[in-house]
Amino acid sequence: MSFLHSIFRLIDKVHPARVAYAHCDIPCGIYDPHIAQMAAHTVIRMINLINEAKDDAHKISRLTAIKEQHAELCKHEIRILWGDYFKPEHVEKYPELNELVWKVMKLGSKVKQEVDLQAAQELLETVNKIAEIFWKTKGLDTQRVKTTFYPTGNETVYPVFK
Repeated sequence: MSFLHSIFRLIDKVHPARVAYAHCDIPCGIYDPHIAQMAAHTVIRMINLINEAKDDAHKISRLTAIKEQHAELCKHEIRILWGDYFKPEHVEKYPELNELVWKVMKLGSKVKQEVDLQAAQELLETVNKIAEIFWKTKGLDTQRVKTTFYPTGNETVYPVFK
């Protein structure tokens, strides 16, 4: 072991580093379920477009790739909230959280594997439930807005700022 390494070990013992948690491994403290919600909307939209594409193999291939990318993005964003934001006290207060996260992982995989509009809509609904819990942990009420400006026409959860 080098002399320099020994010095750093001694410093770590005397002044240990504080542990920091964040979605990007930098303690910025910025978390938001919005990206997961938009990804779920995109999956729904891609499935609708795939169903309309008929026999255009190239278009179906492109739409399928986007559908799969956004399903994985949705899962990724929920994993970040689950692993980095939610704490044991959140799970204690919202015991359904474990099952909701598990459901997003399973539904995200299903919509990647299939062209299943019902599963995609269930994915969005499950992500919306997680979003409601997320905002409640921040002390904010939520509202569901039917997003008529999105082609899916489904709801999205937004915080209500007082």
